[in-house]
Amino acid sequence: MSDPITSTTPDTQTITDAYLYLLARALVIRQERHDVSAAGTAYNTIKYNPLGSADFVNPNFDVAYLEAWIAVDEQNSTLLHMPAVTGRYYTAQILDEWGEVIVNINERTFPSRPSGDFVLIAPNSRAALPQGAGVITFHSKKAKMLARVELKGDPAGAVALQKQFTLKSLGTPTIAASPTLVEFDNKSLIGPEIFTNIDAVLASALDVAPNAAEMQQKVRFVAAYIASSAEARAAVETLLRQHVIPEFEEYVFTKSVPPRNNWVGAGQTGNYGANYRMRTVVNYAGIWGNTTDEVIYFATTKDAKGQPLNGGTHYVLHFSAAKLPRSVVDGYWSVILVGVPDYRVVQNPLKRYNFNSYSTLASEADGSLKISIGPTAVPGVPESNWLPSPDGKPFSLTFRTDVPKEIVKREWAPPAVTAVS
Repeated sequence: MSDPITSTTPDTQTITDAYLYLLARALVIRQERHDVSAAGTAYNTIKYNPLGSADFVNPNFDVAYLEAWIAVDEQNSTLLHMPAVTGRYYTAQILDEWGEVIVNINERTFPSRPSGDFVLIAPNSRAALPQGAGVITFHSKKAKMLARVELKGDPAGAVALQKQFTLKSLGTPTIAASPTLVEFDNKSLIGPEIFTNIDAVLASALDVAPNAAEMQQKVRFVAAYIASSAEARAAVETLLRQHVIPEFEEYVFTKSVPPRNNWVGAGQTGNYGANYRMRTVVNYAGIWGNTTDEVIYFATTKDAKGQPLNGGTHYVLHFSAAKLPRSVVDGYWSVILVGVPDYRVVQNPLKRYNFNSYSTLASEADGSLKISIGPTAVPGVPESNWLPSPDGKPFSLTFRTDVPKEIVKREWAPPAVTAVS
């Protein structure tokens, strides 16, 4: 039987789907290359980030971070040791090369083993397992670990615990270089070049999404079309630059999940199933998104009237006494201001980039809480509650609820960002 006749020209939807699917992997490849190129960095070696720093988008200043790229193969594993942590939030989040969470190790997910030794292995591993160690199987041969220990008003104690996390390679694994991609940033996303070298890109890491085969066929179809002629490549370039990319950038903070008070959040993160677009959204706007049991993120680039947030305008977030952020978390809450489109912190003379559960914030007489945002403090709101913004420049706010209560998943959201004169 002969093969059915099929079109050799992908339609707009196919090109869009293929691009947005592949972009999730490209963003992780970019991050891996950035991470491992840093001086003194190596696979299976922990980087203990200094307090108040995290060199990726939307950093969390409420925790002591440690991070590592872990590489294993069929014969060689890696041993992770985690200290016992009590009385403060912590987790060791391990993600695959598409941004899917493999596991969080903490007292909630691993009540029978919340600390101690864990051996990290490749699929089909033949490596000897250390006696008594917990076993974590990766989706492929590399993974990213991002562990956090809550400061909780005791930075020295958090740092002491941070340094007790250790990694040790049990052998000498063969470590493949990350696939080659052209350099790009969030201000100018990669174009049709993303479809170059796709066999190596797709073979480099297993995608556990149930629709991975379907999406990867679309990727190969588009790649073959681009390679067929200079005209085909130019047509895809035009479509990406004029429609797909700008529509995606708008989609991230306005349509990826239904907004609440003009905040986009409470969507499924960490494990995405067939929702490859949400995975790409999270990898773009705040890479290494965790599962919703661990944290629910809200983000906004718009005020209460739907206008873009501008650093030259003054705004207020007003939490009623009945809906204070501390009432909706079993862990902690935080809000951070970042620039657009890089989503990294904006420097200011106060070096004040966020507020959290332990910030010294003054309440209103009725028990409510106001947080002001602007190039200068807002009259009528205590200066201690002022989050400086970049004068005349766009910005975004990210609100985190760590270990959120069920109400956050169902209905709660931060109040709208209201402009004030």
